[in-house]
Amino acid sequence: MLAVKLAALVRDHTGSNDDVVPGMWPGGAALARADAAWVLAEDQPERALGRALAWARQHRVGAVHVLAERATGLLARRASYFSAPPSIWHVEGRSLLEAVAEPFPVHSPLDAELAQFRGLIIEGGAEPFEEHGVLVGEVLGLEVCRAVRDPFTGVCRLEVGVGTHDRDAFQLLHGDIPTVEALGAVAEIVAEHRRPGAAPHPLNRLAAERALRARLINDAPLVGAARLDPAPPPVPRANLKDPVPCVAVGSDGQGQVVVVCSTGIDLDVVPFAADARAALGLPDARLVIAVPARDAVEVTVALARLLTRPAEVVGV
Repeated sequence: MLAVKLAALVRDHTGSNDDVVPGMWPGGAALARADAAWVLAEDQPERALGRALAWARQHRVGAVHVLAERATGLLARRASYFSAPPSIWHVEGRSLLEAVAEPFPVHSPLDAELAQFRGLIIEGGAEPFEEHGVLVGEVLGLEVCRAVRDPFTGVCRLEVGVGTHDRDAFQLLHGDIPTVEALGAVAEIVAEHRRPGAAPHPLNRLAAERALRARLINDAPLVGAARLDPAPPPVPRANLKDPVPCVAVGSDGQGQVVVVCSTGIDLDVVPFAADARAALGLPDARLVIAVPARDAVEVTVALARLLTRPAEVVGV
C-alpha cells in the first residue's frame, strides 16, 4: 500500500507516467525514476534522511527526494548540510509541498532549584549532565538519577533509578533511604557492570553510545582531540531505551572539534552529526563521528563525505 501511495504521489507531482523501479525501504517505500530516488518515510521520518541517501547511493541514482507527513522541517534543516541537498516534501493529501527548514528548539534553562542537586549527584558517585534544561546524573554514560519537580506538589527532588519506571519503583521501595546513600549504592552497581570487560548485562547494553562518549572524554586522543566535554544533542532525547547519538565538544590543538558518538550501523548518524555541529554554533569545527571499530562501515564514510564540510568517521 505504501508503494502504491508513493507511486501515485510522484506521478501526480511530476505529471509523468514514466516507468518506475520500486525498491524495498524499511519504514516506508522507495522508488527510482528518471535518475532520482523518491522515498516515502512513514516510520520515524525524523531519522529517514541518512537511510534515503544510502538507498539512492545503492541504486546509483542522483537526486534524492524525501516525502513525509511530519518532521519535514527538521529533515529540511538537516538536508541543507549536504553539498547536493536532498529535496524534502511535506505530504498534504495527494499534494507535495516543499518543506521549509525549521529552527533549532529554544534552549530551556535549567530550573535554579533543580540545579542545586549537582552537589548531591557528585557526592553520590555520579557525574552531573544537563541537556535541554534537564539535569541527570550518569555513571559511565548511563543515567542513574534525575532532578525533577513534582507536577502536583511542586516539590523538587532527586529521583534515583535507570529510567522513569525504575525511578518510580525505587521511590516506592526505598523512599526512606537518604538520597546520597541510595544513589551511591546504584552508582556502584552500575559502575561494576559498565566497566571494560564486564560480562554482558542489561546495564551495559543501554546507552552504549554514551558509554563510548564517557570513554572518549577520559581519553580524548583516541579521536585526535586534546580534550572533550559533553554537549547537548541538537534535539532533546525522547527516552533512555532508544539509542540516540550523543555529542561532545572540545579542541584538537588546532581548533575546535565536535565529536558525535554512535554504536551499531546507524545510517542517520551523518545528518544528526552535521545538525549537532550547527546547533552548537560551530559550523567550521572539525566533525568526528566516533563508532566502535566494527561499525566504521564504508556506507557511513561515504555519506560523511557528502556533507558540504565533510566529517571523519573514526573507529574506536
